[in-house]
Amino acid sequence: MITPGTATPRTGRSWLRMFFVGLVLWVATVMITYITGNANLIPTIVLLGSFLVPATFVVWAFEHRHSGEVTGEIVFRTFAVGGVLGVLGASLLETYLLHPSPWLFVGVGLIEEAVKLGALALLTRHLVHKSARDGLVLGASVGFGFAAFESAGYALTATLTENGLSLMDLVTTELLRGFLAPFGHGLWTAILGGVLFSRSVREHFMLTRGLLWAYLGVSLLHALWDSMNSIAIVVTLVLTDQPWQEQAWDAGYMPQPTPTQVQLFTVFTWLGLILISVVGLAWLARLVRASRREFAPVHGYPLRTDARWWPGGHPPR
Repeated sequence: MITPGTATPRTGRSWLRMFFVGLVLWVATVMITYITGNANLIPTIVLLGSFLVPATFVVWAFEHRHSGEVTGEIVFRTFAVGGVLGVLGASLLETYLLHPSPWLFVGVGLIEEAVKLGALALLTRHLVHKSARDGLVLGASVGFGFAAFESAGYALTATLTENGLSLMDLVTTELLRGFLAPFGHGLWTAILGGVLFSRSVREHFMLTRGLLWAYLGVSLLHALWDSMNSIAIVVTLVLTDQPWQEQAWDAGYMPQPTPTQVQLFTVFTWLGLILISVVGLAWLARLVRASRREFAPVHGYPLRTDARWWPGGHPPR
C-alpha cells in the first residue's frame, strides 16, 4: 500500500535502461532514414535525440528525491510544462528586450534563468514540504525540459539547409547538444532550485540574498557558456597576431584562419566549457552536501504561494 506522503520504491538503475533503449531506437531511426531516405522519420530523430539525455537525467534525479511529495506526476509536469513555459517566456522577452551588443549573452543568461526559476516556483508553489534535495530534483527537471525543447528547435533548424534536408547536420547537432546537456540548463536550474527550496517554508518561498546571488551566479555561467566561441576567437587572435589578416579586415575582406588558429580556437573553446562545467558541478556538489543538514531560519521577504487558510491560522505540523 502506498499512502500519501510515502515515497514509492525506487527502481534502481531504470534511468540507465531508459538511456540505452532510447539510444538504440535513435540509432536505428537514423540508419533507416539514411537507407530509405524517408523524410517522415526526421521528426522521430529530432524528438528521440533531443529528449533522450534530458529525460534520462530527470529519471536519475527522480530516484534521488527526498520526499514522497515529489511524484512522477509533478516531475513530468515540471519537465514538460516548465520546459515549454521557459522557452516561450525566454523567446518573448529576448525578442523585445535584447538587441545586438557586446552584452547580448549576459541578457540571454539573465532572462533564461529568470523564466526557468519563475516556472519552477509557479509549478511547485503548492508543495507542503520544501526540502533542498527536492528543489535540486525539480529544478533539474525544469532545466532539462527547457534544454530538450530548445535542442529540438536547434536540431530542426540544422536539418533545413540551402541544399534541402541534411541528415548529417541533424545528427551532429543532436550528438553535440546531447553530450553537453548535463552541464547546461539542467545543472544551472538545479542549483537555483536547491537554493530556493533550502530557505523556504510551507506557506511561501523566501526571497533571500542567497537566492539573488545564486541567480546572478548561474546567469553568469550561462552567459560565459553561450559566449565561449567569441571569447575563444578573441584569445586566439591575441595570441596569433597576423598582420596580413588585419590588412584584409581593413580592406573589407574576411581573412581565412590559419590551421594553428583553428586548433587554438578549438582548444580554448573546450577548455572554457570544461572550466564552466567544473564550477557548476562543484557548486551543485556543495548544495547536495548541504541538503543533508538542517538549515537554521533565515531572514528574508516571504513570497506567499498558498492562499489557503489553515484552521487556527497555522498549517498542520
